[in-house]
Amino acid sequence: MKAIIFHEHGGLEALKYEETPEPEINYGQVKIKIHASALNHLDLWVLGGLPGPEIPIPHILGNEISGEIVELGDGVGRWKVGDRVVVSPGMGCGVCDHCLTGYDSACLEYKMIGYTLQGGWCEYQVVDALRLIAINDRWTMEEWASAPLVLVTAMHMLFTRTEVKPGEDVLVQAAGSGVGIAAIQLAKQAGARVITTAGSDEKLQKALELGVDFAINYKEQDFAKAVKEITEGKGVDVIIDHIGSDTFEGDLKALAKGGRMVTCGATTGGACSFDMRALFVRQLSIIGSYMGGITELRKAIEMMGRGEIVPVVDSVFPLEQSADALQRMKDRKHFGKIVLKII
Repeated sequence: MKAIIFHEHGGLEALKYEETPEPEINYGQVKIKIHASALNHLDLWVLGGLPGPEIPIPHILGNEISGEIVELGDGVGRWKVGDRVVVSPGMGCGVCDHCLTGYDSACLEYKMIGYTLQGGWCEYQVVDALRLIAINDRWTMEEWASAPLVLVTAMHMLFTRTEVKPGEDVLVQAAGSGVGIAAIQLAKQAGARVITTAGSDEKLQKALELGVDFAINYKEQDFAKAVKEITEGKGVDVIIDHIGSDTFEGDLKALAKGGRMVTCGATTGGACSFDMRALFVRQLSIIGSYMGGITELRKAIEMMGRGEIVPVVDSVFPLEQSADALQRMKDRKHFGKIVLKII
């Protein structure tokens, strides 16, 4: 099968379009013919080399997959050949306390497709049947592929980690990102008033079309001051952030007393500093969030299947142009998800 593979960590030049054997199916697994696989910043970090879990080398990137089942392993009874599916990007052991209470991503055996497991930038992939979620034909395969990782991440941040409530003010950083777009829509579904940021008026306009109440150009305004003006000095109740060091200090200033900031990433770097007195005097909460549970993802996919969540695809590239697709993401030219079309 055709695949994008890297044999050593490096830059975009390390990606190779090659023939590689199809993966073999085992008990409880299915083989999927992949139609599309979306990009995430995690792909760049894995390609460049991340400290922590061992990454199998040679490696195939791609955390988000849509496709159809072409083969069933022994012990798989629910699914049939031809079923359209997306794949949960991560999954734990399924039996520990974390998994049984919905915190799959805290499982000691948690693994991710495209990270600690081989990913979806290829023609076929074998996955555990428990990872599958059925999809309808409301959206294209490219649109479905744009959803799993960012939806489960935003669901976990908003509802599990911060428990956003109707009527609260929510600031979503980076309106053009996959997590940003998912969080905007989910927060609106929850009845929150949503403020967002972006670096261009074009992106802000697209965010307004998604339903945000206020949009701030962070290149032209101090977003923390703008938030205080919008909220008449109060600040926001919840901040959704994956930017990191560039926004951390401003996030704390933008929070209301008792506010909650939840972060799932550090695109601009993870080294941050702040005055702890502001933290305890204003009774702020800084909350970490990592991925989410498959139950959360199933709920989000059902919402998307009903049209309550709308996928936003920025662009679609053929598999062999994965380096060009990643460059577009690095350049921050996109609004929405960049997707590789496999077939």
